[in-house]
Amino acid sequence: MATIPHIADEMQAVLGPVADQAALETKFVQRRSKMNGSKFAKTLVLGWLKEPQSTLEQLRQTAATQEVTITAQGLDQRFTPAAAECLLKVLEAAVERVIAAEPVAIPVLQRFKAVYLDDSSTITLPDELRTVWQGCGGIPEQGSGAGLKLQVRLDYARGTLWGPFLQQGRDPDHRSPLQAMPVEAGSLRIADLGYWNLAVYDQIDKQGAFWFSRIRTRLKVYDDQGREWELGELLRQRACPELDISVTLGLESRLPARLVARQVPPDIAEERRRRLRKEAKDRGRTVSARQLAMADWSIFVTNVPAAMLSLEEALVLAHTRWQIELLFKLWKSQGHVDEWRSQKPWRILCEVYAKLIGLVIQHWILLVSCWQYPDRSLFKAARAVRDFATSLACVVNSHQELCRVLEIIKSCLSVGCRINKRKTEPHTYQLLLALSDEP
Repeated sequence: MATIPHIADEMQAVLGPVADQAALETKFVQRRSKMNGSKFAKTLVLGWLKEPQSTLEQLRQTAATQEVTITAQGLDQRFTPAAAECLLKVLEAAVERVIAAEPVAIPVLQRFKAVYLDDSSTITLPDELRTVWQGCGGIPEQGSGAGLKLQVRLDYARGTLWGPFLQQGRDPDHRSPLQAMPVEAGSLRIADLGYWNLAVYDQIDKQGAFWFSRIRTRLKVYDDQGREWELGELLRQRACPELDISVTLGLESRLPARLVARQVPPDIAEERRRRLRKEAKDRGRTVSARQLAMADWSIFVTNVPAAMLSLEEALVLAHTRWQIELLFKLWKSQGHVDEWRSQKPWRILCEVYAKLIGLVIQHWILLVSCWQYPDRSLFKAARAVRDFATSLACVVNSHQELCRVLEIIKSCLSVGCRINKRKTEPHTYQLLLALSDEP
């Protein structure tokens, strides 16, 4: 499990020797310079961690903590293709570090070795960067010719982060590198429909692990008698508000699965239909009658047996998928990873990479500070980490002093990053904890 000395070691390695070596390999540094790879990385990563909308003048102040005196123009001139490649190598090195926290105290999650949440988020980049990261095309004035997709796996139980792995913005999720990553025996993998792949689910099953997903509304399923059903027809035929049955999926693969479904309240169904119509209108499409009808249901398929996870528990566990959405929201709303002050493409790309490195380091700090608390607020905790970013910059070169500051951050987060309980719309952690209270 992660400890503060371990986090300090990894921070110093990534922002120190790793960054210096990356600078040499990419020729970002070709001669002796006051701004070497490690000082450049520390300046940008910790400067933008402190203030994601930092100006060059503010970044100069962070550079001063590394004993570098540089003009705003001098710093601006260092945002080159080689600098971006250097920071990308540092990011890749940070992502290779796999760090786990003490497991969160939620009994239903502890039934699994890990609870993996897979998802992606896209950053639209200036069109000038389309040769580096291709977007989805679309409307030129919206700058969609270039885009970067972040693929992330998060273990909701222990906080371990895999990624962000970077993909072309135009690449679909079903081609994500996450699809080929092994799932440890006894673990559960939850992913959205973009990752739907029966061959992947079959492989997970063969690894002795579990998968859990929403289901494609057009998919035909087969009951235990081998009879083919259109999903909506099956639900109508059973004529009950809940369903928990064995099925097989796929015309050729016939993958064994368990289908769990529950009819939602009318107001929720109507809100779903409203969103479906809006999304279709925004894309110039129409919503099918099948999609509108299926809005009445929450439907999932899994290979977790009923003896291990009841229907009620399965439906509550489905809420955990939104936790990785909250992680991306944190990265964008507070980390501003998709915003920048400059119009210069290479400075923008350097900023994106540096912010991502900072967010990975921020996550490491959260793991040793507050992950074990079910009622933690990542938004409050991340804000506290950012408040200490300048202190981190000042002590990052001293292992002892860095550990001391990390201990202070941990003390602050242990008392000041909790979520208030809600009665009307309980948080996910409340719903999960309530399962252990049931008779």
